[in-house]
Amino acid sequence: MAYNTVGGGQDDAAPPMFDVQKVQLRFDISADFVAAQVANNVLVLALSTGRILRFDLDNDGDIDDIDLPKRPQEIGVIRKLFLDPTASHLLISTTAGENFYLHSQSRQAKQLGKLKGVQVEAVGWNPSLPTASTREILLGASDGSVIETFIEPHSEFLRNHEKYARVVYNTQDGAVVGIYADLLSTVPETRRVLVATQSKLLHFAGRSSGGGRRGEGSGTYAKLFESEAPSIHESPRASGTNPPCLLATSPDMPDASQIQSPDASHTDRTYAWLCAQGVFHGKLQTSAPDPASLGRQVFAASKLFASSKLPPTQTSAGRNRATQPPISSAALTQFHALALVEGRITAFNRLDSSIVYNQQVLEPGQTNLGLFADHQKRTYWLFTSQEIFEIVVTDEARDIWKILLKQGQYDLAQQYAKTGEQKDAVASVTGDHLISRGRFKEAAVVLGRSTKAFEDVALSFIDHGEQDALRQYLTVKLSTLKKDSTMQRILLASWLVELYMAKLNQLDDTISTKAELAATGGTALAAAADMTEQLPLVRNEFQNFVSKHKGDLDRKTTYEIISAHGREEELLFFANVVDDYDYVLSYWVQRERWVEAMTVLKKQIEPQMFYRYSTVLMAHMPAEMVDILMRQTDLDTKKIIPALLNYNKTHAESVPLRENQAIRYLQYCINHSHSTDPAVHNTLISMYAAHPANDETALLTYLETQESAHEQNYDADFALRLCISHNRVQSAVHVYRTMSQYASAVDLALKHSQVTLAASVADQPSHDPALRKKLWLKVAKKVISQNTSIKPAIEFLKKCDLLRIEDLIPFFPDFVIIDDFKEEICSALEEYSRQITQLKTAMDDSALTAKNIAADISALESRYAIVEPGERCWRCRLPLLQRQFFVFPCQHAFHADCLGESVMHVGGAAKAKRIKELQRVIGRGVAVESKREAMARELDGLVAGACVLCSEMAVKMVDEPFVTEKDDGGEWAV
Repeated sequence: MAYNTVGGGQDDAAPPMFDVQKVQLRFDISADFVAAQVANNVLVLALSTGRILRFDLDNDGDIDDIDLPKRPQEIGVIRKLFLDPTASHLLISTTAGENFYLHSQSRQAKQLGKLKGVQVEAVGWNPSLPTASTREILLGASDGSVIETFIEPHSEFLRNHEKYARVVYNTQDGAVVGIYADLLSTVPETRRVLVATQSKLLHFAGRSSGGGRRGEGSGTYAKLFESEAPSIHESPRASGTNPPCLLATSPDMPDASQIQSPDASHTDRTYAWLCAQGVFHGKLQTSAPDPASLGRQVFAASKLFASSKLPPTQTSAGRNRATQPPISSAALTQFHALALVEGRITAFNRLDSSIVYNQQVLEPGQTNLGLFADHQKRTYWLFTSQEIFEIVVTDEARDIWKILLKQGQYDLAQQYAKTGEQKDAVASVTGDHLISRGRFKEAAVVLGRSTKAFEDVALSFIDHGEQDALRQYLTVKLSTLKKDSTMQRILLASWLVELYMAKLNQLDDTISTKAELAATGGTALAAAADMTEQLPLVRNEFQNFVSKHKGDLDRKTTYEIISAHGREEELLFFANVVDDYDYVLSYWVQRERWVEAMTVLKKQIEPQMFYRYSTVLMAHMPAEMVDILMRQTDLDTKKIIPALLNYNKTHAESVPLRENQAIRYLQYCINHSHSTDPAVHNTLISMYAAHPANDETALLTYLETQESAHEQNYDADFALRLCISHNRVQSAVHVYRTMSQYASAVDLALKHSQVTLAASVADQPSHDPALRKKLWLKVAKKVISQNTSIKPAIEFLKKCDLLRIEDLIPFFPDFVIIDDFKEEICSALEEYSRQITQLKTAMDDSALTAKNIAADISALESRYAIVEPGERCWRCRLPLLQRQFFVFPCQHAFHADCLGESVMHVGGAAKAKRIKELQRVIGRGVAVESKREAMARELDGLVAGACVLCSEMAVKMVDEPFVTEKDDGGEWAV
């Protein structure tokens, strides 16, 4: 099949909305077409010979050629075809009242025995399609009866395909020219049926018997026709012959994703009843308070397109308009109706009845079979007895927005506007209309999306005193501005903040005023309650606005606007949203709202926040502040020290040491964070030392802990000065001791009469007995001077093993008699006697040792060594007696030159240099004999001072290999 354009269309830049294309068949058909149908891209044509051709347009025009089971002479010529929307079921009606059924999967038509003699004029297909069977369908007969039947295909030859066929209604008004059925609700099952005759259109809606015992004659529609009275729309009959009449419905709507609207009524299917007066059309609405009133509602909203409005045809041109030929066929598109009059196709818009297409397609007198619509594929066809035409529809919704806009259907117009210019035009007109109707908030939303002059819209809302609408308009306008329009966005956002603040103040003032009037007997209580409910809504709206558009708000400007209106809560909310916690903290601190300030500080991690506010918060909420500081890991403690010192200065006298929060934080830094910063440790020492309490246990414990950890992270001089100035004697002594200034430590302890402390320090320098004795003498002098009785002093001083009685005697007073320490003197004398005896024994042993050494020296002069013939040098392995040699007591023997080389090799650079120098001088010869002998002795001493194999020089050769490159490796081969 191929297409050729017929007639011609509009010669505009845009493609024509409607165009007729003739379908060229790829084969010859000898007979004429007598009936046709199209559905789901399947064309079905009936030939005058009784054959049926079925074209599948989806499969490249595949053709099924089907013959009826009987010849036309027996059953008559095919007069009508009825194809369901899915192209699954085909009913065939002949002039002799015979009816046949053909399934899409079959190539053999089956005769319907129960429908014999019925002239079928219309079929109302079941809305629940596709199915394997037709399910319950309605047939309209030429005698005005409506028949319900159920056709189910099967393979048994003698079995009827229709389960039942039952007359459920009779119009009593001639032939039924059209039937349409749909399902309104499934629970309970509510259906609608449209029945059309020459002069009446009947609308049934109500409960059906749904779910009856199908196959036994109960049916589905009987209850509906029996119990419900139809809504009827009548049209006067035409005089003379009956004009063509039919019932058409619009095709399936496009996907919901293409057109979305809050108003679902525009998605309702439409109908058209072709009657004597013209085309009566409207929407098949699906919702009504009462199904019985749905028909009246549908007919009331429908309108008639009179045949007289059609342009004149070729045969009627110049005649009286009353002689206009009738419409022979009609079909519905999504927004238009197609009418066929004497071969001319006219399309008019169903919304405003305007003619959008008028083209002569057929030659005068050419027979046509009518217009047909494929509801699922939304294609449209014209069949004649010899030709097939497709009516191509292109973008038929292009001008719908204009029509809807003129009719005041602004929401739908906005939905069908496609380009930016169209949407803007709709928005502008819609907004002006809403303003004229007093619907300012709705107008604000619409105009905010338009390009209408900003100042005109804003002034319009201001002139009407509609601040809420103005706020809404600015919000929408802000959302449409591009991100790079920074200045415009800031201006709009700032203006919106001003409007919000004014609104909130207005609500607060109104609530207060109304409440006062109500308290004094006024009647404004209800209004006050309404304002009270509105206030949190507006506040929440403002908060949402700030959260969404915080990037469009200038901080300084926004702070000034909100502050000028005195809105504390909104001010703090904005600061929190933009993460300006410095402002929030400053705000609460200035108002001395410490709890609120601490709540904000708990959520911070920026160190500068803690440095800036630690001083004031430590002064008023020290415990909570320290808790927060201890949770921070990135703080520089040195920058917190001023706040700690300020706190300690004001609270040291009133707070016990264990409750001092500054000390608590410093202890945390040292013990848990392991801070080694001297400033931290020095600060802690200064607080310990300066505390008014006399107990220095805490300070001493800290110093001892530092010593036990082998650390000293504090400044010892600084600590010492503090301890001395605040009379922390034990701590000062400890610092002296860590500085190894034992004398100063003992002097300080004795100065404060702490003898026991001084004695413990005097015992410290155990490595220096002289110093230790000196320190103990100081302690002894103090002890003896403090005790009137000598005995206790002597007992105390016995703790030191270095002091003797003679060392203590000078410290005793002149009036002390020897009897007081006679025992100590006797003990001392006995000890001296033992020492003298020990020294005498040691002297005797030394004399004997000296005598033995002298004998050994004398024996050395007569010592010798025997060199056997053939003895070899231990270095070069040549005979020893060839040249001058040295023999050591260890029996190692070396040539003199070999020994010299070995000594130079391992003796070090300085020794090797001296040996070479002596060898060079001796080799040249020296004039003075004595000098030559001295140099020879020095050379012998350097070279033969010790055996290179037995002395410590052998240790220096430990890293040398046993076998070198000069040696014969074969001797060592394994």
